[in-house]
Amino acid sequence: MERVIVAGGGLAGVRAVEALRGKGFEGALTLVSAERHKPYDRPPLSKAVLAGDSDDTTVDTDWAALDVELLLGDRATGLTLAAADEGGGVLATTAGELPFDGLVIATGAAPVTLPGDGRQHVVRTIDDSLALRGRLVEGARVVIVGAGWIGAEVATTAARKGCAVTVVEAAGTPLAHALGPEVGALTAPWYAEAGVALRTGVGVASVGDGHLLLADGGRIDADEVVVGVGVRPEVAWLAGSGLDVERGVVVDASLRAHAGGVARPDVVAVGDVAAWWSERYRRRLLVEHWDTALNAPEVAAATLLGQDAVYDAVPYFWSEQFGRMVQYAGFHAASERTVHRGDPAGRRWAVAWLTGDRLDAILTVDRPRDLVQARRLIAAGTPVDPDALADPDVPVRQAARS
Repeated sequence: MERVIVAGGGLAGVRAVEALRGKGFEGALTLVSAERHKPYDRPPLSKAVLAGDSDDTTVDTDWAALDVELLLGDRATGLTLAAADEGGGVLATTAGELPFDGLVIATGAAPVTLPGDGRQHVVRTIDDSLALRGRLVEGARVVIVGAGWIGAEVATTAARKGCAVTVVEAAGTPLAHALGPEVGALTAPWYAEAGVALRTGVGVASVGDGHLLLADGGRIDADEVVVGVGVRPEVAWLAGSGLDVERGVVVDASLRAHAGGVARPDVVAVGDVAAWWSERYRRRLLVEHWDTALNAPEVAAATLLGQDAVYDAVPYFWSEQFGRMVQYAGFHAASERTVHRGDPAGRRWAVAWLTGDRLDAILTVDRPRDLVQARRLIAAGTPVDPDALADPDVPVRQAARS
């Protein structure tokens, strides 16, 4: 393997470059990034950057030592693969055609936007965050569509800056998609506590000039509209490539992409664009969070270099909203029941999801130690005592059954 291309300049892309060099790859290495900025961390965009506490989240790496060609402001536009027994291919980009022996697909995801010709903000890039920050001024009427992780974080900052904030959510509770309506409802009181108006069960028709039109014909006047209703993996450029795509790029447990159901050892995918097979959960996962972008590239690089490696991490993410640190680890879609740990009316509590005596996932609110200990139990598959787990005075690790 003489030349590797990394398509995508986010965290997953730069970590892939670092991992390839760290594992001894000495060939030519090119990173193609649609953004003009060097790779940076995205989580602070809806937190510290939006609040005005930071202007730069650039990933700290030694580009000279990595000896990588950076094509910033250029994007991947197409892919032609050689026959599987030959390997390699050509990546089409706005900078021209780039032949490769190995390819890392790390093109991330793009935010979903709403119909209408009115101005709407999303928070996906550093430029998005800086542009919105300048408009969050005292007294501004800010309407946020979506009471998910991003929506809650933006609402937190806007309220602190003295904006009049309304959050509109199509589901019956905040975080209904991520946590389910029962657990999501536990976060609803936080909005009123912060002086934020929360309207659930409200669909949106379009964004107009200075207003939001609702599905029921209603209208909400707004100086700024922020849309936080999710993202979609950037896979349109792969049309006609032959790679298997289902929401994201279909990859196996070693993060190899597939074409016609057959693994391509010369193409891997990581980060928000990768739909990876989890042996732990016996299903394909698409995890659009920082932790996956940080750690999966180690496995992808090893796979590309012909080494045996499997990615089967316990999914993890966090959010800072309304003065609380909210953390989640695991995957609970098929869980049998929930166990509450502490009083949700208080400041510190948790909810665990179980199947039998197996801990599948945990959500913690200002209980970071619980999260760390639970994540270890989930990773090890250690059975737990549900009664001990429900007692907030018993450390999570002591709920493990021998």
